[in-house]
Amino acid sequence: MSAKTILLTNDDGIDAPGLAALESSLRGLGRIIVAAPDREQSGASHALTLGRPLRVLPRGDGRFQVDGTPADCVHLGVFNLTGGRPPDLVVSGINRGANLGDDVTYSGTVAGALEGTLLHIPSIAVSAEVDADGSAHFELAAALARSLAERVVAGGLPANVFLNVNVPRGPAKGVRVTRQGTRTYKAAAIERLDPSGRPYYWIGGADMIPAGEEDGDHEALRQGYVSISPLHANMTHAASLAEIAAWKVELP
Repeated sequence: MSAKTILLTNDDGIDAPGLAALESSLRGLGRIIVAAPDREQSGASHALTLGRPLRVLPRGDGRFQVDGTPADCVHLGVFNLTGGRPPDLVVSGINRGANLGDDVTYSGTVAGALEGTLLHIPSIAVSAEVDADGSAHFELAAALARSLAERVVAGGLPANVFLNVNVPRGPAKGVRVTRQGTRTYKAAAIERLDPSGRPYYWIGGADMIPAGEEDGDHEALRQGYVSISPLHANMTHAASLAEIAAWKVELP
C-alpha cells in the first residue's frame, strides 16, 4: 500500500483545517499529493475553468495551491501534478458542513470526488456537520476517511461509483449506508436593498425541509449516524429509457 498515490482536494481552500485533518489522517497510506483551491469554493459544483489560464503555486511537500475550482484541482492533480502517474485514490474534504441530499449537485466537495470518478479513479467525498456555533469537529471524519481509504485502495469501488460520507455533530451512534435524500424549499434567496435603495439577492441559508426518507442521508445524520452514500456518476435513469422511447419522438 505504501506505493500508492493519494490525491487530496477540497472546496474550503488549501489552508482549511478540514483538509489539514484529512492530510494528517492519511499520512502513511502512500504518497500524498494535495491540490486545493487558493480560496473557498463552496457551491462551485462541478465547474471547470475554461476561459482563463490556471495558476499553480507549489506550497512544499507535495502540496499545490490552485486558483480554480475543486474540479480544476483534481483535473490538474491527475494529469499534471502527480509526476506522470495517475493517483490510485482521490479524497475530497473534509468539508466544514454536511453535503446531503440535493446539495450534492451544488457541492464543490462532492464535485472533487465526481471529477476523480469521471477520470476512472476511486474517489471519496467527506463532510462534517457543523454544530450550533458553526464549528465542525474533524476528528471522527478524519479517522473514518482513513478507514475507508484503506478499504478502497485495497479493493476499489464499483465502476462509476463514489462515496459521499457525512459525519454528524456530536458523538456518532454508528454508520448507515444511505440513499441521497430529497428536500423541499420554502425560500431560495433573501432580498435586501443596497445603500442606494437598489434590490439585491443573497442565495444562502435557504429554508428547506428534508423529506425524511428512513434510508436517506438527511435522516441518518438527524438521528446521529454517519451517512455513507454510494453515488453514481452516470445520471441516466435506466428505468425510464423504454417509456421515453415509446413516445416515438421525431424531428419536427
